[in-house]
Amino acid sequence: AEAIMTTDIVAKAASRRVTLDGVEFVITGIAKGSGMIHPNMATMLAFVATDAPVSCEALEAILRHAVNRTFNRVTVDGDTSTNDACMLIATGATAAPVVMDDGDPRFAPLRDAITDLMAQLAQAIARDGEGATKFIEVVVEGGRDEGEARRVAYAIARSPLVKTAFFASDPNLGRILAAIGYAGIDDLDVNGVRLWLGDVLVAERGGRAADYREADGARVMAQADIRVRVHLARGDADTTVWTCDLSHDYVRINAEYRS
Repeated sequence: AEAIMTTDIVAKAASRRVTLDGVEFVITGIAKGSGMIHPNMATMLAFVATDAPVSCEALEAILRHAVNRTFNRVTVDGDTSTNDACMLIATGATAAPVVMDDGDPRFAPLRDAITDLMAQLAQAIARDGEGATKFIEVVVEGGRDEGEARRVAYAIARSPLVKTAFFASDPNLGRILAAIGYAGIDDLDVNGVRLWLGDVLVAERGGRAADYREADGARVMAQADIRVRVHLARGDADTTVWTCDLSHDYVRINAEYRS
């Protein structure tokens, strides 16, 4: 994990044990990434291995499922490069029947454990974003489909104005609401949109929530971990994206760094 660091400040590694049909297996992963992070190509490396015996076909299905819910849900600066890789390896070192496909009852719990571990690594990348001082989880609910929920989440998470407001601990609701508005949902009814900062309802019915007080928003924005939740009131689809704030140090690091 330390050997693959570039502008990373923190080495990223995780390991856990999972018991499948009475047999204990280990899953371990390392990753690097700090800047130029955004799907689908980012300056990110991830290597995950398990001693469970798993077929290539099952590994491919597990990897696609996991990556789309973890590393493809991270944005640090909305920028990308041609240098990313995510590898999932099964050594089969622990004796057990091979997990051949999703028909095996061990497939789903193994897939979920690997996804959970990759989520931990993906969040570590957002937490260690270049110059980052805050970790931000953007949750969008009530979308007509996952695609539009994802567009709204990334519009918020990629906005320089939103990210600098988080750095300043400024509960600037207009910046977040503007990002929701320009996310590309042409028939969005703004009167149905609700927005929370942490546990504080800050906007509904097309304007500021009646009980909202800026001191409550400022309290949430001063925290190191912040959750932004949006409900679009259009359906049942939802998505989650992880990001960080945009600080003076991000500019300094990228002004000084040349690969």
